Amino acid sequence: MKASFITVEHELFRKSLRKMLDKEAYPFFDEWEAKREIPKDFWLKMGANGFLCPWVDEVYGGLGLDFSYSMILIEELERVGQGLASGASLHSDIVSPYISNLGTEVQKQKWLPGCVSGDLITAIGMTEPGAGSDLAGVKTTARKDGDFYILNGEKTFITNGLLADIVIVVCKTDSNVQPAHRGISLLVVEKGMEGFSYGKKLNKIGMHSGDTGELIFEDVKVPVANLLGEEGKGFYYLMQNLQQERLIVAIQCQIEAEEMLRITIDYVKNRKAFGQSISKFQNTQFKIAEMATEIDIGRTYVNQLTARHIANEDIVKEVSMAKWWISEMAKRVAAECLQLHGGYGYMEEYEIARRYRDIPVASIYAGSTEIMKTIIAKKLDL
Repeated sequence: MKASFITVEHELFRKSLRKMLDKEAYPFFDEWEAKREIPKDFWLKMGANGFLCPWVDEVYGGLGLDFSYSMILIEELERVGQGLASGASLHSDIVSPYISNLGTEVQKQKWLPGCVSGDLITAIGMTEPGAGSDLAGVKTTARKDGDFYILNGEKTFITNGLLADIVIVVCKTDSNVQPAHRGISLLVVEKGMEGFSYGKKLNKIGMHSGDTGELIFEDVKVPVANLLGEEGKGFYYLMQNLQQERLIVAIQCQIEAEEMLRITIDYVKNRKAFGQSISKFQNTQFKIAEMATEIDIGRTYVNQLTARHIANEDIVKEVSMAKWWISEMAKRVAAECLQLHGGYGYMEEYEIARRYRDIPVASIYAGSTEIMKTIIAKKLDL
């Protein structure tokens, strides 16, 4: 279902992106999954073709486009695979906007051109071994000492964690203030800073090509000039940006569901049992019909929310609804599609096996299903 805001220019952008991915991504994706990394040269090719941070102002090397183009980017990367889409989307539309929205002119000139070109890969350090959904409970601290902050702590489950050239670190600059979230600030840590090290690459059950790792900070001297926004307002900045992050996850899950249904329809049409295509069995038809209906409902909602987000509407409640429902819907679709593949669905050479492994985490990261329901309940004044 085509969104109402899609124009000829959008279709040309998508066509150009698909052409690039057909040449530079699809032929190598299985290799990237096996090696468990997306090579840096692919990032540079994305940047050279204008497919990183397309919304960035032209003065910093971007194209000055709106989120509708980011939506196309997210969709097409997700069609290749979630391991690719997770890192590139996080860099382009989750982390880099913090620099654009909060950065000083000096900071934007320093970092945004590299974000656009792919020379600088970004990450955001929120989650810690003991703090996930409870952001106010982070233990990483930054003590001010003259012109520097002395940063100490550890982050885990960090997308782009081992590739990152710059990391926005969520930390406590005041551990005594109450409530605790008022002491949170955002510091930009750069690769090569003394005391900043990369931990192990985490061994995930899915999204194998996606780089997920640990980050360690031991008395890292971060210049005060690397503070993003104002000290003590980090928690509020994070809350402001979560609307877009959760919309992005909803879009990703929607594409996963659409792709799983597409490959399953193709499979059941060609797979024969009891002398006929299994697509002729009523059970198969009913299962496909049920999934197609839910997927169409999800697509309609995602398109509507994207249009409202572009219009700068406050849709925190609605993106929370989309994030939890579509991620859970995609998990149901994954299970049904695997079942319709029979034993072959359990074989790694079949695409459904990879997508089945990749999708469950979407109902956990960027706020779990339970957190989304809590936000909705609060917005409903319960």
